[in-house]
Amino acid sequence: MKRLDRSEVIFKILSYSLLTVFALCCLYPFIYILSNSLSSQAAVDAGKVYLWPVGFDFGTYLYVFENEGFWLAYCNSFFITMYGTLVSMLVAITGAYALSKTRLLFGRGFNFMLVFTMWFNAGMIPTLQNFIRFGVTNRYMFIIALGFSPFNIILLRNYFSGIPTEIEEAATIDGATEFQILTKVYIPMSKSSIVTVAMFYAVSRWNGYIWAQMLLGPDDQPLQVFIKVNVASILKSIEDGGGYSFSTYALQYAFIVCSIIPIIVIYPMLQKYFAAGINVGGVKE
Repeated sequence: MKRLDRSEVIFKILSYSLLTVFALCCLYPFIYILSNSLSSQAAVDAGKVYLWPVGFDFGTYLYVFENEGFWLAYCNSFFITMYGTLVSMLVAITGAYALSKTRLLFGRGFNFMLVFTMWFNAGMIPTLQNFIRFGVTNRYMFIIALGFSPFNIILLRNYFSGIPTEIEEAATIDGATEFQILTKVYIPMSKSSIVTVAMFYAVSRWNGYIWAQMLLGPDDQPLQVFIKVNVASILKSIEDGGGYSFSTYALQYAFIVCSIIPIIVIYPMLQKYFAAGINVGGVKE
């Protein structure tokens, strides 16, 4: 085993120490929110909770689980995230496959127009007016209207362009159609990049707030909009009614904890694909 000299030892100690501090700084807000959501009313209101829960109280989570509006918003978020990701991936994969082909007629022009939309846009108000004019006021139209992302298409296009043309030529000689080449060759060979782009779309849909708040009605609002718009009125009704055994701050934290659980559960399962997809698909070879 190679012996490290003094400079290498110092570098490793400093780098690992800084990474540990950085990781703790990123982790602490989650610990703080979770601890406050599980603490008693007196401890939270007095500001005594810093790291661990003080005086366990599960009343906040019981209230959240019994709130029908919360579960409706949760279902809307799952619907928008799941089907929105599927629609967006269909657009991204087919668009990236076509744009990665040098034989595509006017391919350079299409690629330029794709990149152009990343540099310039009409602005929020004109875009909002267009959405309203085209009837993007329910979750179905909302999924279709937000199903396009130039960045993600470019990411997949760069990866598809790096796949050897000899593989495609061999499949063509064997009689494969364009659809078969895409589904039997390109998609299986691009799992890491595809999962990465799907993760981008899923997180974006789950955390989406601005457009959902402006376009969707109460019955179609996702979880993030529900937390922002309705939690304040819920807290006020609880305070006016009295008789609750938990802090209103703790209730806010409980809503936040419940909203991030799906991402925390799913992300570790996809992390290996996520890292590989960024490294391979981010730069065209």
